[in-house]
Amino acid sequence: MKHLYVGGYGPGIVTIDGGLARTASPSFLAAHPTLPVMYAAGELERGWLTAFTVADGTLTPLDERGSEGDSPCHVAVDPTGSVLAAANYGDGTASLHRLDERGAFTGEPIVLRNEGSGPVTDRQEGPHAHQAVFHEGVLHISDLGTDEIRRYRLDGTALDPIALPPGMGPRHFAFSGGRLFISGELDGRVTVLDGERGTSTPASSRPGENYPSHLIVEGDLVYVGNRGPNTITVLRADDLSQVAEVSCGGDWPRHFAIDGDRLYVANQRSGDVTVFALKDGVPEPTGQAYAVESPSCVLVA
Repeated sequence: MKHLYVGGYGPGIVTIDGGLARTASPSFLAAHPTLPVMYAAGELERGWLTAFTVADGTLTPLDERGSEGDSPCHVAVDPTGSVLAAANYGDGTASLHRLDERGAFTGEPIVLRNEGSGPVTDRQEGPHAHQAVFHEGVLHISDLGTDEIRRYRLDGTALDPIALPPGMGPRHFAFSGGRLFISGELDGRVTVLDGERGTSTPASSRPGENYPSHLIVEGDLVYVGNRGPNTITVLRADDLSQVAEVSCGGDWPRHFAIDGDRLYVANQRSGDVTVFALKDGVPEPTGQAYAVESPSCVLVA
């Protein structure tokens, strides 16, 4: 049976229709691919990574260690379940952590530092690692501060990064069909890279400033959350043309998740998780919402 878990800046991880696992600022969650284990990034100045065992929606602490950086904002587990990666926004450091047969941490972490800056001086004064994605055996880290997708082998060996347009501020990204889709937090655009060719479009058609957040590719559609307009935009993956743009039902859509024909949106500033039905891929309000203090991540597992 699946459950809906919500992380954020409240008292801990909330299991909807369940309990509360108290842990400091669990701003992002990730599930182990094969074990009943969940991981949380504790976004404190000196960041922490916590592993929980999961039983019928109840979380029990299993293990904990430092994130090796400042303000971890994202965690991911590789498809084999043997490595966890963390992205630390504050100082741009990423880290790799080996996992044992229980899903607990083992061995010494591999610390992946970066240098550089970007043209948006108040946001790109230095590296800001934002998301970790494993793809084809390589760890990819979006760096909002240096306008690139950093790339590493799982032993920590650095590969050539993917350079992105100056001032883009890459936040979240996804691979699909040989293409790379990226939300630009600073330029307000969605960009797709297909080999040497790049295409981009505004993430929102609404007036005013926009700071795109999470991005998902589902089939032939791209979904992106828009902080500012407070909307979810649906684009066609083949040409980035807009299919729909709908209200997120709250304020500051930080993250969202799709499970079957349902879409769950974590609205950080309004303190709620809104539920949408997907009809032909377009979100339609169900009128259902869950009150959660300062949510920043939703996970269905």
